[in-house]
Amino acid sequence: MDEFQRSWLLAQLGPDTDPADLERRFFRLRSVRAVALEVLGERRAKLLADPLKVTVDGVVTMDLQENLRGIERQIEQAHKAAVPDGLDEDGEGEATMALTWLVPERLYR
Repeated sequence: MDEFQRSWLLAQLGPDTDPADLERRFFRLRSVRAVALEVLGERRAKLLADPLKVTVDGVVTMDLQENLRGIERQIEQAHKAAVPDGLDEDGEGEATMALTWLVPERLYR
């Protein structure tokens, strides 16, 4: 993983994300987008594992539904965002087309 890819991941996932963990995931998945989606999916699953709303009458109310919506929006954005690894959804390199003109070295008459 190069510096541009690491910077993109930290921008998507937050600066507190462990870079060594991102390196291990990238080595396994070979795509920056796949790493971002896996981390966001784990965060979403962790939120869903616990109750989203807890109320203790007269003391406190904790509502995590907006956090869940925020992570789901991040997942949608990660699907659409341009990633610096140059791979498409299938893990293949992006197709490029080049056009060249062949010109003779000498002009003949």
